Amino acid sequence: MKIADLFKVEGYGVVVTGGASGLGLAYAEALAENGARVTLLDVDGERLSAECARLTGLGYDVSGTIVDVRSSTSVDAAIDAAAARYGRLDVVFANAGVDSGPGFLSSWVGDQRPRNPDGAIENYTDERWNRVIDINLSGVFRTARVAARHMKAQGSGRIIITSSVASFQCEPAIGSAYMAAKAASVHLMHMLALELAAYQVTVNAIAPGFFATNIGGGHAKSPVVQAAMAKVLPMHRVGFGDDIKGLALFLASPASSYVTGQEIAIDGGWTLGAAD
Repeated sequence: MKIADLFKVEGYGVVVTGGASGLGLAYAEALAENGARVTLLDVDGERLSAECARLTGLGYDVSGTIVDVRSSTSVDAAIDAAAARYGRLDVVFANAGVDSGPGFLSSWVGDQRPRNPDGAIENYTDERWNRVIDINLSGVFRTARVAARHMKAQGSGRIIITSSVASFQCEPAIGSAYMAAKAASVHLMHMLALELAAYQVTVNAIAPGFFATNIGGGHAKSPVVQAAMAKVLPMHRVGFGDDIKGLALFLASPASSYVTGQEIAIDGGWTLGAAD
């Protein structure tokens, strides 16, 4: 097999949760641009319709379904329908997630990062904690569970979880629930990879660093925030959707057939420490 053929995903049946924006949309574009058939699942119906229209207008095979990953019934039905439509299920990105709100520090960068009482653990509400865990962790579980049913039966498949460098590096500007959910999702990934390896189903995680997406109210899209973060990132810039497409394609394609149980950080060197 030629090296280029290792990255072919033409005709693949793909599902992306949280696929109507941010990194999920980048994953969807990476696969659709290379000939895969992609279903976007997202809770935002308006954005979902707009992105599906845009991508189909470019000639890609893309469709969308409104799904809240907090509902097992909705997740099961949407992924079952996609698998039936494609005749198989090759790749599932368990990507849907939400920000947990401010952490115990009120700023991402700067010499002065004042404490934020609303993000302190003693003021953390059950509602805030449960919502983040339900979407960012239990949503991954629900997505992987139905994906495994299809992939075990066919003896192949790729499950790709969006974790975060927050899974192994504390960031005080992010709420505690986010950190806990992302760390737990990685260990869940390890367990699933171990269980499903005998069925030739790989399970891996992409751990993004600071990317400009809509999460957290879109603060990462602010030029002021990006300029501040660029000063502390070794590559002197934040990440954008196009930066993650190559890794997504690799993990979805035959090129990664012997890679499983791995969390791959993509962060411009952020977690290495300061370089300048």
